[in-house]
Amino acid sequence: MTPAELEAVRDRLVPDVVADGLRVLFCGINPGLMTAATGHHFARPGNRFWPALHASGFTPRQLHPSEQSELVRHGLGITNVVARASARADELSDEEYREGGRILEEKVLRLRPRWLAVAGVTAYRVAFGDKKAKIGPQTRTIGDTRIWALPNPSGLNALWTTPKLTDVFRAFRLVTGLPDASCAGGPED
Repeated sequence: MTPAELEAVRDRLVPDVVADGLRVLFCGINPGLMTAATGHHFARPGNRFWPALHASGFTPRQLHPSEQSELVRHGLGITNVVARASARADELSDEEYREGGRILEEKVLRLRPRWLAVAGVTAYRVAFGDKKAKIGPQTRTIGDTRIWALPNPSGLNALWTTPKLTDVFRAFRLVTGLPDASCAGGPED
């Protein structure tokens, strides 16, 4: 896509991939421009969400962003803290994060996933007013939904390599009680 084509989708909304009673609702910071252009979450080449999701055992094979709807059959979903697309998360205001947190809380109460996994601890801190939050389990819950903060899988987050990100995703999967799906399937999965 050209820079002009990507710029044309700025502020576009991307539909959630959700269902009632998910095991885990993954929550990105906000859609990037490639996600907005394709309509597929974590679509930018270099984003490590899909590789880490599979390598940590959440899915039987690495899904392409265009296959995001398959997550629901694994009890997984995707949403965002802030709905509007931007080129970078630092284009969002604290007010947008706080409003996004309020909307996300309503969504979680309605959908009742067992876990909310926010992929971006800084976004979590601002959205929920928890300045001391760290990667890992949070003390806060939303109804019966427990919360886990994950690192941002964006390729721009150079501190978190794919292997390090996979380790954190795997630790989270183990806490959720979900079996290792990466061992379950063959080529037909």
